[in-house]
Amino acid sequence: MTGARRAELYELLGDLPDRTRPVHGRQRAEVVRDGYVLETWDLDLNGLETVPAYVARPRSAGGRRPAVVFNHSHGGNYAIGKTEFVEGREYLQPEPYARALTDLGYVAVAIDHWVFGERSHTTELEMFKALLWKGQVLWGLMVFDSLKVIDWLVQRPDVDAARIGTIGMSMGSSMAQWLGALDPRVGVVVDLCCLVDYDTLIAQDGLARHGIYYYVPSLLKHFTAAQINALIAPRPHLSIAGTRDLLTPAEGLDIIDSELTHVYAAHGHADRWQLRRYDVGHQETVEGRHEALAFLQRWLSNRAGETSTS
Repeated sequence: MTGARRAELYELLGDLPDRTRPVHGRQRAEVVRDGYVLETWDLDLNGLETVPAYVARPRSAGGRRPAVVFNHSHGGNYAIGKTEFVEGREYLQPEPYARALTDLGYVAVAIDHWVFGERSHTTELEMFKALLWKGQVLWGLMVFDSLKVIDWLVQRPDVDAARIGTIGMSMGSSMAQWLGALDPRVGVVVDLCCLVDYDTLIAQDGLARHGIYYYVPSLLKHFTAAQINALIAPRPHLSIAGTRDLLTPAEGLDIIDSELTHVYAAHGHADRWQLRRYDVGHQETVEGRHEALAFLQRWLSNRAGETSTS
């Protein structure tokens, strides 16, 4: 049943490239930066355009390491993209995630998504309109690249394919949720500040608060946000939200929390779903950063066979 629902969700993402197409990469550069090694890559993930990527790895660690897919946010600044991974963002804690994750011994990857960073050669709205005419969905292409970067990541000799996590803020939070829902190889999901009940957002006239990328045709005919996130169960999932964040209405958080609490309890793993709320707006707190990293540490020490589902 889970597999069928996962396939149904994937089908809503429009006409996508061949999911089985092999992935390739060409390394551009490698530098030591702030205590870790930073690699810059050009990846061939989709056969349509090159995907620039950063990989951060610990300087001294050997063997196969746990790996984390870092998903960058939106924030209305299309020039940033994967740079958020190494330089941070005003609504994140000062230490960039590249440093925080490598300090824990993880290999981590971040890509520029469509219309961001080195791929910001057109506007989000122009891209959304052009794709719509072609039967494609901007969010679908973004999700596709995230799925394919896992294909590439697990080929690396320094990555333990049985220990993959994902994390992101805002748009990156949505990506973490969808990536975990669609790909059972993702053993741990941490999402920051974008757990949204769609019907509540509509009821509160909040659709304009999210970018056009966020909207997937016919989604509400098939899924609620809770049902998408239920596809992650029983794998560990931490969601962090601000009680004053207008992008994630509190009433909607209550709905999703209630449903996922029931889902995880039914699986016999109630402790693997956690929602943490802080009295802030759309931002990461010191406490939230601590929770996020502690959650990754707790669950990435396990093998995927202990936390994943089919």
